[in-house]
Amino acid sequence: MSMQEQIRRRVIEAIYAEVFPPGKRLPSSRKLASELGVSRNTVFLAYQQLIAEGHIEARERSGLYVPEAAQARRLVAPSQSNKTRTPALSGALARRLPQRTGGSPGFQCPPDWQKFRYPFIEGRYDRSLFPIAEWREASRLALAASEVDQWSLDNGEVDDPALVEEIRTKLLPRRGITARPDELLITVGEQQALFLAIQLLVNKASRVAVEEPGLPELRALLAMREAELVHQPVDDKGILVDSRLEDCELVCVSASRQRPTGVTLSAERRRALLDMAEARDFLILEDDFECEMNYLGSAVPALRSLDGGERVVYVASLSKVLAPGVRLGYMVAAPEIIAEARRLRDLTTRRPSPNNQRAAAFFLSLGHYDAMMRRLTRVCAERLIALRDALNHYRPLSIAVAPVEGGTSYWVRGPEGMDAQAVIRAAETRGILIEPADHWFAEAPKAQTMFRLGVTSLAAPAIRKGIAELSMAMRALAEAGSDDHPSFHVLAGSELHDRLAGATLLYKTVYGDPCTIELHADGRMTGQAGYAGEDRDAGRWWVDGDQWVRQWRNWAFGEVLGFSVAIEGDLLLWLDQAGHVVDQAVLASAPLTV
Repeated sequence: MSMQEQIRRRVIEAIYAEVFPPGKRLPSSRKLASELGVSRNTVFLAYQQLIAEGHIEARERSGLYVPEAAQARRLVAPSQSNKTRTPALSGALARRLPQRTGGSPGFQCPPDWQKFRYPFIEGRYDRSLFPIAEWREASRLALAASEVDQWSLDNGEVDDPALVEEIRTKLLPRRGITARPDELLITVGEQQALFLAIQLLVNKASRVAVEEPGLPELRALLAMREAELVHQPVDDKGILVDSRLEDCELVCVSASRQRPTGVTLSAERRRALLDMAEARDFLILEDDFECEMNYLGSAVPALRSLDGGERVVYVASLSKVLAPGVRLGYMVAAPEIIAEARRLRDLTTRRPSPNNQRAAAFFLSLGHYDAMMRRLTRVCAERLIALRDALNHYRPLSIAVAPVEGGTSYWVRGPEGMDAQAVIRAAETRGILIEPADHWFAEAPKAQTMFRLGVTSLAAPAIRKGIAELSMAMRALAEAGSDDHPSFHVLAGSELHDRLAGATLLYKTVYGDPCTIELHADGRMTGQAGYAGEDRDAGRWWVDGDQWVRQWRNWAFGEVLGFSVAIEGDLLLWLDQAGHVVDQAVLASAPLTV
């Protein structure tokens, strides 16, 4: 923000916080400019804007004041009963809360993933891949007065015709799909499209086949409908097409790039699946995940585009690079299904942001989407090949990867008896973040020897180094064969300060939430915990003899505690007086720039 905008924002915050209560006189522009060290004209212009917007008022020969009307805008303070109310649900409320959302969400990527040296997490993109300038241009065009006049009208639940036309004429033909406008619905991301399809097509009497392993969010949606699930196995050619599918009403597949293994459904099985759907009269829900990322092999058309494709409800989204900020997906199906999905969307979220829809239409029409996908394809191909070569060179234990024709990840299968969770923990001590596999399975024991490595979040030069570190971690884990405590090199006083001043620690709380701790060189200490960084605290740290000492303001009851410290690779260990490890954190380094 400009200095003028910052001043306006701070004055408004001060008014709402009652630093300047109603009727209070504000400092003059001359006085405030002097205190802030800015020009008087900057403060004067900020005040003029605040007056024009009604936040403050000028009284002749008296000065600037907070209007008495501001009292009506105050937030009502919580009553004392609300402040002391227990967060636990009462029995009556608990009985009325449905427990059919699929249980635990499984793996959640920590919000501080970028601070790990080697974050092999699929679907988290480094900032260099987002087309900032191009999206800003599209957004600027969407905010032109003539454009706002069009998309800001209350025209019911009609999607932006410009975006519908761009998807129909540019994106769908690449998948071999032709669709009329009444066969296409814009959604708030791919997940909403899946939700709408499940709500319309499934009930508690339905028998539904899902891939095993498969998308946990899809299983959760089906659990909410109390459907009978058939967990259909997946091999290197995709979902098995056999007699177990014959009595199903709906078969859910990710044919282009199976989630999570990345394999592509073979042409023979595609034909067999469509023929069975025709013979047994069932529908297919096609999740076309990463449909444009088949750069290591020939592109395979979508199921929806083949003969018999009218039985397919097709779901996709704009590129995953855009997904976190833009959240636009789409569904292609028979007009009757789209009409019902539109009515259901109207009852829940209504249509996606018209502003975002129009910006996305400009982004596509100006060729920015094509340019972004060409760049993304080139970068991801380079990274995936680097990962494949590194795995082949270092051969950490006897691992194998599923054959893929592109995409952004490898599904890794370890040898019999390998403990994937132990590997993940050992990797984290070396600054390596990898995704476990258990949440992808309906039956978690199947995942004991598997994990997934993604390439969207780190550059190609770092991939080989990361796999070399992972290989060493896996070999050390195999050779150890036990949980015996090794001996550590304990840091002395001067070394303690040199190693920890300015360090960032990646920590896990006793509740399993991620926590980031920053040790400032001047002795200050700041921390934030939780997946949204919602829990924050500050404190101080210092070195006393050969001990690292810390005191939080609120955390750990604000007590002063001291520990000996050892550092093994990227792992920082806190030791008690007997030399036993009492806690640990990952010592983060600066993220690799791309």
